[in-house]
Amino acid sequence: MKKIIIAPSILSCDFTRMGDQIKEVESAGCSFLHIDVMDGVFVPNISIGQPVVKSLRKATKSILDTHLMIINPERYIDSFIDAGSDIITIHIESSDKTFETLKYIRSKGIKAAVSIKPKTSPDVLKPLLPYCDMILVMTVEPGFGGQKLIHEALDNLREVRKLVDESSYNIDIEVDGGIDVTNIKEAALAGANVFVAGSAVFGKPGVATAYKALNDVLNY
Repeated sequence: MKKIIIAPSILSCDFTRMGDQIKEVESAGCSFLHIDVMDGVFVPNISIGQPVVKSLRKATKSILDTHLMIINPERYIDSFIDAGSDIITIHIESSDKTFETLKYIRSKGIKAAVSIKPKTSPDVLKPLLPYCDMILVMTVEPGFGGQKLIHEALDNLREVRKLVDESSYNIDIEVDGGIDVTNIKEAALAGANVFVAGSAVFGKPGVATAYKALNDVLNY
């Protein structure tokens, strides 16, 4: 049984209080933070980059799960590793060098992950399984926080869970997009064990309480 992990996304933080909010959520037991990096090209939004990751690394011992929603992510792997990432996720749709990039990330001693968007068939992941520590299934079109979960995308999650279960590989399955207390259990039943939650945690007045509420649903 894979460990259940809730990964609050700092995209929904109050950036004027990021350090305090991270300490607050860590006081509730959080040890895994999701970092959305967007370039305005692969997705229609621009977010943060290496300087923020580097600052976070100084401020926390939590695992930094860096999600690169950028074109040709292989260009920036070294800089995000140097900034302090523990996991780097790349999109299969963003480059024609997915194999090489996943292998390179692992060669640097950190975990490698690949993500698919809602309209991408999970079948494309089959040859990548030997090179993945985690697979991220998007349940919204990437680019903006606060979107509603696309329920049809949970079918992708079920298919990815089947692919992993039928393989010999020890791979975490992460879900990202619209996760909140109303649907996190459904995502777990579909096969996820890592749950990205942005506005459902950092978008609430009490982030520690919000984090615990998600845990309570999963453990009920």
